[in-house]
Amino acid sequence: MREVAVFHSTTAAMLPYQGDLPFAAVADPHRRLYARFGVDTSPWAALHPRTWLAALRGVASGKFTPPGRGETALGLPADFLIGTDGRVHAHKYGHQADDQWSVDDLLHLARRTADGSDQNVTEPL
Repeated sequence: MREVAVFHSTTAAMLPYQGDLPFAAVADPHRRLYARFGVDTSPWAALHPRTWLAALRGVASGKFTPPGRGETALGLPADFLIGTDGRVHAHKYGHQADDQWSVDDLLHLARRTADGSDQNVTEPL
């Protein structure tokens, strides 16, 4: 299993953080991949208390930076479990900025997919 994160930031804005990330990251400043996967924004994304806690954790770590030019704090997260054949086996569209799968959720879904018990497969992307 490999984790890849897509950010609506420029490559230049992401470069200072690349070495700190434990996963591959893709810059998508024009939100093309976001649009392709149907990931949206919401004015409520940054207003949920869980979002505030995540922002405070970022500030406390010294890694928090406000959104840059052309970026927004209103983006909603989305998680996708994509097989090696390019098919989406599972997905989760977040309702607020800190709403994503836990590691346990992801591992459970990956096991279901690997053992063939997941029949909820969509077309290749």
